[in-house]
Formats: sequence, structure tokens, C-alpha cells
Amino acid sequence: MKYLLGYDVGSSSVKVALLDIETGKALATGTSPDQEMGMIAHEPGWAEQHPDSWWQEAVNATHKLKAKYPFDPALVAGIGISYQMHGLVVVDKDLRPLRPSIIWCDSRAVEIGNHAMDDLGAEYSLHHLLNSPGNFTASKLKWVKDKEPQIFEQIRYFMLPGDYLALRMSGTPQTTVSGLSEGIFWDFAEQKVSQKLLDLYGFDSALIPQIVDTFSPQSQLSASAAAELGLKAGIPIAYRAGDQPNNAFSLNVLNPGEVATTAGTSGVVYGINAQATSDPLSRVNTFAHVNSTPEEQRNGVLLCVNGTGILNSWVRRFAGGLSYDEMNRQAAHTPIGAEGLTFLPFGNGAERVLENRLLGGQLQGINFNRHTPAHVFRAAQEGIVFALQYGLQVMKEMGVQTHTVRAGHANLFLSPLFREAFANTTGATIELYDTDGAQGAARAAGIGTGVFDTKSAFNGLTQIATVEPLADLQEKYANTYAVWEDALKKI
Repeated sequence: MKYLLGYDVGSSSVKVALLDIETGKALATGTSPDQEMGMIAHEPGWAEQHPDSWWQEAVNATHKLKAKYPFDPALVAGIGISYQMHGLVVVDKDLRPLRPSIIWCDSRAVEIGNHAMDDLGAEYSLHHLLNSPGNFTASKLKWVKDKEPQIFEQIRYFMLPGDYLALRMSGTPQTTVSGLSEGIFWDFAEQKVSQKLLDLYGFDSALIPQIVDTFSPQSQLSASAAAELGLKAGIPIAYRAGDQPNNAFSLNVLNPGEVATTAGTSGVVYGINAQATSDPLSRVNTFAHVNSTPEEQRNGVLLCVNGTGILNSWVRRFAGGLSYDEMNRQAAHTPIGAEGLTFLPFGNGAERVLENRLLGGQLQGINFNRHTPAHVFRAAQEGIVFALQYGLQVMKEMGVQTHTVRAGHANLFLSPLFREAFANTTGATIELYDTDGAQGAARAAGIGTGVFDTKSAFNGLTQIATVEPLADLQEKYANTYAVWEDALKKI
């Protein structure tokens, strides 16, 4: 028996999955920490995490996995890495972090990106970068250059969170085209790093690590990292990708017309286009998909709502720590629309779909004589779905069709109420699969090492349920969505 390992570095935890190559089935997983990882927020709208905490949790998760399912590390054929997108890690000449990572939901660079859009011009930004520089990695690096020049002067490389985990594993600084595109460094028209953006922000191209193929033997596990992880030195690190492209890969979403969705800390709908399309207002964004090549471009159109699972978690804490199952049960006993209670889930940083506005979460229409915690539970889940529907309308304008979407049976998609609300608000059929980001990264490592081809990589991927929209429920959700959208427009 031989194995593949997949690591998924989220903002809440790090998860590792062990995949059996022969059957394509996940044998066991390990997750650390048991509670959600914290974020550093020195100012409103800021969000940071220390890169070394991801490494420590990856070590802890690996040891938990080995305790659950003892395996011979010599039989691991490859390692894949999935990671939270758009974060910035900067390291010095000794490859050590110079400051905490500015992560995906940090809003400090919004105005920097807005000014860059003006300076570059909309024509260049939308046809070459396919996005406004916005609040992405490049603009975060410019913030460091402007606000922390003493740190910027020491930077040897900038990288994305998954690049840093791979660096800790191998000692080799590297990145990918897909990663550079999510940081808004990639020129899609010229198929190279955007020199115009580098010049505008005053970045030397030497700050970019070596660019490697997404699926390839990129580097090898070092002896020191292997000792910490309890693995064998020399295992190929053969894949890295941002969490949303990787989630799509894990669901076998690789071709135009295919759509993936997820609802973890943030909520995402991710559809594949062969064309290089963009939204004039950059409310949804286009990045190079994991299987994109210069000869056959595959671009992912990504809608992200920051305040999804994190809202559900916030509500749970205020409810005294009820289980999610109990919250779902109580919510299901309240009517669609939560008897007039409306939740706007925008309390986790500036929202791209709202043109980078920082609105804050809002609960409206509270009636002290009628509403119970169960109404709040329902309004929260409906509000998340409605925020996704708001963005889906933009995606449809760009030609992305959402008749059928695929999702992992995880996070908010574990909730029957959430699945019902999503299917009947969007009109899409939901296909649920028994997979997650860590499993996807493991499968992808199989392609990177040559163990799998694209077809055999998905042996063992199991569809476990289908949720169809129902006409009578669609009408009720449409009416409730109209109320929600009206509340949003008023603010």
C-alpha cells in the first residue's frame, strides 16, 4: 500500500489527509488546533496570523493523523498543499518571516489597490490583470513598502501562505502562476509577470520566488522538516494551490461550465471559463485555474463572501456554545424568512462583491416579543445564502452558468437548512461529494508525481447526495431574498 498526503492551511485550522493510492479513498485525517486559530487585529479591518503558527499546526495535525492511523512514512509518494488565498508572507535572506502574514480578510490595502487601478487604467487592469489590484497580495506588499520601510528593505522574497508551508517543508522558496494570479501579479494577455504592476508599486522582480508548475515535483521534504513531522526525508512536494482553486479541483471541476462552491470561514462560488473575462467593478475575480496552460487557458471566476462560516460561529458563541446540529434543528422549525428577521453577513472585512465596502454585519427587524435564538440561527444561514446569490448575479453577467454546482459535504453544507436555502434561492441543483481540501491536495499530489493521470485521480471520489430546487420553495425564498436585497440597498 502506498499513500499521498494533502495539507489544507486555513485561517481556522490546518488539516492533513492520508489517501490510499490504490483505492483513491481517504484513510484518516488530522486537524489542529481543536479550537479555531486566532487572528491578530491591531486596527479595525486588519487580520494577521503568524506563518510559523501554520507550520506548528501542520506538525501537530500530522502527529494526530499518525496517532489515528499509523502508517509507514517510507510509503508516502507525494505531498500536496492547499492554502488560504491572497495572504502575504515576507521572508528575509535567511528565509525567516519578517512580520505576521497579512491574510485574505485584511482590508488595509483597499485604497492602495483603488489608486493603482486609476494609475494603471481600467483597460490595462481588466484586460491584462483581469482584476483591480484591489485588496490583494500585491497591494498588501505595497502597504508594507509604504508603512514599514525598515521591514520592506529586508525582504528577500514575498510569497503566499502555501508557498511558506512548502518552504518550511523543503527549504526552497517557490511559487506558481496560479498563485501569482491570485496576488494580481500575473499578466494574462502576455502570460508573464506584469512588469507594469511591478514598476507602479516599485517592486524588484527578484522578490518573486522561482515559478514552478502547479502539478510537478517542485521540491523535496528536508531532513529537518521530516524529523518534526515524523515523516521520511525526500518525499516530493508535488502540488500547491489556493484553497478555492483546490476546492474546485477536489470536486473534479476543471472545465468550462463546471462550478464548485464551499462555505467555510468564507463562502465561495467558483466557475470555470475558457475565456479571460473580468467584471468592470471587480466584484468577482478571475484567476488562473490549477490546470491552466498558455495553450489551453482555464480561468476560475471567483465570488467570495467573507462573512459565512465565521458568522455561524459567531452566532454559536452568543448562543452559549450549542452544537451546530442543535442550531440547525432549531432553525429548521422557524419559517422561511425568520418572521421578518434579516441578517446582512458583512462583518469580516471589506467585501469585494460590495466593491470593497466595509459595511459590518447587521441584524435588522428584531421584534422582542416574537423572535427567539432559533430565528437568529435561520436568518444567519439565509443571509449567507442571499449574499452568495447577490454575487451570483454578477457571475451570470460574465457568462458563468450555475445550473449545477458541486460541493463537499462539509462546513455549512452539512446543514440541511443551508442546502435547502441555497438550492431554492439560486435555482441550482447541488451535488454533494465526500471530499475536502486536504483530500483534494493529496489527489493533486498524485498527478504531480505521476502516480495518477487527471482521470484516475478521482477514483474514490463519491457523490453522496443531490439537492434539487422545488418550485413552491423557490417562490418563498425569492420573496425573502427581495426583502434582504432591499435592506442591503438601503445601507
